[in-house]
Amino acid sequence: MRTISLFLLLIMMMTAPYSCQPVEETKPAYFDWDNATLYFLLTDRFHNGDPANDINFNRTAPTKDLRSFNGGDLKGITQKIQEGYFTSLGIDVLWFSPVHEQIHGFVDEGQGETYAYHGYWIRDWTAIEPNWGTAEELKQLVEEAHKRGIRVLLDVVINHTGPVTPVDPVWPADWVRTEPQCTYQDYESTIFCTLVKNLPDIITEQTEEVDIPQALKDKWEAEGRLQQEMDELDAFFARTGYPRTPRYYIIKWITDFIREFGIDGFRVDTVKHTEGDVWSDLSEEARIAFEEWKKNNPVAIQKDQPFFMLAETYNYNAMNGKDFDFGDTLVNYFDHGFDSQINFGFKGDANKSYEELFSAYSALLHDGPLHDVTFMNYVSSHDDGWPFDLERKRTKESATKLLLCPGQVQIYYGDETARPLIIEGALGDANLRGKMNWGENPELLKHWQKLGQFRQRHPAVGAGLHRMISSEPYVFSRRYSKNEVVDQVVVGLDLPADPVSLDVAAVFADGSKLFDAYGEKEYTVRNGKVEVTTNEGIVLLEKVD
Repeated sequence: MRTISLFLLLIMMMTAPYSCQPVEETKPAYFDWDNATLYFLLTDRFHNGDPANDINFNRTAPTKDLRSFNGGDLKGITQKIQEGYFTSLGIDVLWFSPVHEQIHGFVDEGQGETYAYHGYWIRDWTAIEPNWGTAEELKQLVEEAHKRGIRVLLDVVINHTGPVTPVDPVWPADWVRTEPQCTYQDYESTIFCTLVKNLPDIITEQTEEVDIPQALKDKWEAEGRLQQEMDELDAFFARTGYPRTPRYYIIKWITDFIREFGIDGFRVDTVKHTEGDVWSDLSEEARIAFEEWKKNNPVAIQKDQPFFMLAETYNYNAMNGKDFDFGDTLVNYFDHGFDSQINFGFKGDANKSYEELFSAYSALLHDGPLHDVTFMNYVSSHDDGWPFDLERKRTKESATKLLLCPGQVQIYYGDETARPLIIEGALGDANLRGKMNWGENPELLKHWQKLGQFRQRHPAVGAGLHRMISSEPYVFSRRYSKNEVVDQVVVGLDLPADPVSLDVAAVFADGSKLFDAYGEKEYTVRNGKVEVTTNEGIVLLEKVD
């Protein structure tokens, strides 16, 4: 058995300062998916690394505010990886909006003319959207992330194509349905329907074999790759024995990204709108592809690492256990290949006290129905109009509750800098998708960085067992023991400015040297206690070996 050592702690602190300055390519000492800190961004709104790719397919029509492409791209993400921005936040995993080629035209969905800047209106699953970059640039992004111990999730969609526009034809009737529109009253009216008007639904339950849409063949031929694509499809169906139905074509296309780029996992969109066995099939093929990639590309970060599947099951609440309730049907998506689900309940639970929140989530993960899986918490996202702290008035509390909560966590770009979620002139979900506010609120950013780095160093924070030590002052411990790794921390919150004595006897022995990673001070345990001083009301105590 071993303990996370101070030597590794100090090395990581020196190479990952609390700033946006470049840092050395240092990997975290230990990674567990159950403690993962994920950073989610909309590629188009994050950072523009190459202005030369800002306009493609004549997408120049005027749109409503924040409903057109703004220039962010894969190269911009890579630049921020290289600068150490994600390392300084303690990020383990990057998730960015889908990279596939989007529809070329725009639609008016009731909130103004809109292009597919968000990435969820796919035209061609086999191509990368040129507004965001090239295959070579995606490859470099993944490589640069892996050098720093950061995994990459690809956002994937099987449920629907992009909308129909004058320049984007509807897919054939044996591929998609265009009606009825979902009413979400039960299982049937949530799955076998279109999510919204003019968003053709892939007929994933199709059992009859179908041909590739002629428009797609014509596109591939014009690009000089028709024969290659058809040969690859022949090889896929020969290997798997799957019928040539819509679901399996798309599964082939998106798992190709694993084989080519070494993608570490999928964030899967609109999970509850497709039958569970679709995801079982995707999971099986994804894991096969991942093992093939690892065999052909031995990389230290992926040794003994399984492929990871995260579900966006809209309105899934971890407090309800594993099942999602359609009203007439219960479905356990964890039984269909998923390792984690996004927890839509956290944004409400975050209004509870620290102890009520932390103890309830720890119980779910250690003694309750989710003890063998996990879930991902968030405070804001790209499509949740009622996030925690919509007006960005509780930004430090957001960080403290999110990053110290049991379970996985998702930071949405700009959570750490209080990027506004209410934007003058914007309509609907465009408010949630503003441009990244680089350089703003540096003191808030430092708060997120300190908590994020502490969480990354200590699997006990997200994956350990929570125990309250005292309510006044509020002090708790977390303990982790897995794979011959033992990790323990003590945290104090809302502490007074005056010196205060904290009882740590149940965690650290007398004479132990402790380091407060928030206040950057050292303490010694005497008679089971440490006397701490803090101007911020927070101490993050870890053992100095």
